[in-house]
Parts: sequence; C-alpha cells; structure tokens
Amino acid sequence: MKVNIYSAEGEAVSEVELPSVFDSELREDLIKRAFRSISLSLRQPYGSYPHAGMRRVGHNIGPGHGIARLPRIEGGSRAVLLASFRGGKSAHSPRTDKILLKRINKKERTKARNSALSMTKERDLVIQRGHKVPENVTLPVIVDDKIESFRKTRDAVTFLQKVGLYGDVERAISGQKIRAGRGKARNRKYRVPRSILFVGSNQESLRPFSGITGVEIATVRSLSLRKLAPGGKGGRLTVFTKSALEQLREVNE
Repeated sequence: MKVNIYSAEGEAVSEVELPSVFDSELREDLIKRAFRSISLSLRQPYGSYPHAGMRRVGHNIGPGHGIARLPRIEGGSRAVLLASFRGGKSAHSPRTDKILLKRINKKERTKARNSALSMTKERDLVIQRGHKVPENVTLPVIVDDKIESFRKTRDAVTFLQKVGLYGDVERAISGQKIRAGRGKARNRKYRVPRSILFVGSNQESLRPFSGITGVEIATVRSLSLRKLAPGGKGGRLTVFTKSALEQLREVNE
C-alpha cells in the first residue's frame, strides 16, 4: 500500500510503500488483553503497617465470669486486637508483597503491537476513536525529515495547520476536563484527550511537538502499545517521519 509523503509546507511531494508490518491482522481482542496486562503490571505496590491494630495489650480473663473470652484492656471490658473490634487489626489489609505482575506471552504482545500499528492506516478506525482527519490526507501520515529541524512550538503548530491536522489538536484542547476524585490534589487535576502521536528518529528532535496539548512523541524503539492504542483501543492518529518509517521497515523485516 502506498501513501503520500508530506513536506514541511504541508504539500504531498511523493509516495512511499508502507512496510509489511502495516499489513498485520487487526486483532482488537489481543490489543485489549496486552494493554490490560501492561497497565496492571505498572501498578505501585502498597500496604498497611503489618502491626497496625496490634500495638495494644489485651488480656483474656478466662472462663467463669459470664462474658466472652476475648482479649480486653487492663481494668476494663473493651475488647481489642481482633478485626471486628474498634481499633483492631484489618481483616484483609493490602500487602506490599502481593504479586501485581500480569504476564502475557511475548508473541501475543508483539502481535498486539503490530496490530495497533496496522490500525493507524485504517481511516474508519481512526475516526471511530474520535480523531479529526481531512479527507485528502492519507493514513498513516508520513512527513519529510525536515520537521525534525523545528526548534519552536509555533513552527510545529504552523506545520499542523498546513497539513490540516490542527483540528485534532483543537479537539483535545476543547476536551480538557477537571478530573473527578482525589487526583485533583495529586498533580493531575486535568484530564486531556489523546491527540496526534509523532514518531521520529529521536525524541529530542521532536521536542517542539511535545508542547502541544494532547500530542505525544516517540521513536521506533520506544513505540509501545500504550502510545499506539491508549485505553486499549487502536486507531490512533499517527505521524511518522520518513526516516522513522525506514527504521520501522528495518526492525520488522
């Protein structure tokens, strides 16, 4: 399958054949399975203090007193230590030694990533994710390496406007919402929709694009399923530089 190569001025200057990885089978089930495995494995272990609720002295006064034989405080009748009592231990508290890693077969994970790559060329799936794509732009979007010479964010914005992809950035800007829950107090007050993913030869050269709302950057080596299919749903609007496309061809062929 051939797609257009767009210049830094937003014009289609030539065509290129996509690598064979873009012909991979579309497997949404594998993408969801792999995404769940990766996301659950990134959890931070947490747990309560092992001796919480047990730092008391409780005495059992023995039988023959007409009361239950439970550990009680000295000189009183209040029961302590056990899970059903006030101030007692937790019955099933979280533990830091719990294994949070969710395994998945290496072949399944690789096939899920290739499937997510293949979905970036499917216009219906990209639009279904909510992205705004002009009718005359071929997917995935391949651009000239000249964009890696940009040093200002305003140059990156101008390029997106010329290609016709800035409408998707505006969608992300207008879709910002205040997060529900305690996350507002934990340095993640706003929830921002995902917009364009830029894939280049190195991340430093794409730094001006990272300052745009909703836009992410990656290299071929760092291209993960979490970036290609946020939320476990494939079809993300992706822009490859010409050199990154050749690197992808060398890695997968």
